[in-house]
Amino acid sequence: MLERLWTAARPLPHDALAAHRADLVSLAGQHGFGSVRVFGSAARGTDSPGSDLDILVTRSPGTGLLTVAAFAADASELLGVEVNVVTDGGLRADHEILATAVAV
Repeated sequence: MLERLWTAARPLPHDALAAHRADLVSLAGQHGFGSVRVFGSAARGTDSPGSDLDILVTRSPGTGLLTVAAFAADASELLGVEVNVVTDGGLRADHEILATAVAV
């Protein structure tokens, strides 16, 4: 019961993104990422209080996996929702994520 209440009290990911859009882009830049985009349920407008926020970024040369993880943790703290980060470097040009991602 407590878990359901906690989940229901969390903000919708798309609302959290709208409230902190500029801060998220700035945070991404501080970690060496550009071209910040959102995909998944928040991009479609079908997110719910328990949903996470899926972010797609372009990685600067030399930016590694630990930096991706640090950015995801910092973005989650900033937004108050779980954030998953995907880099676009390893995706095929016709990948669904690239096709559906929307610029932040």
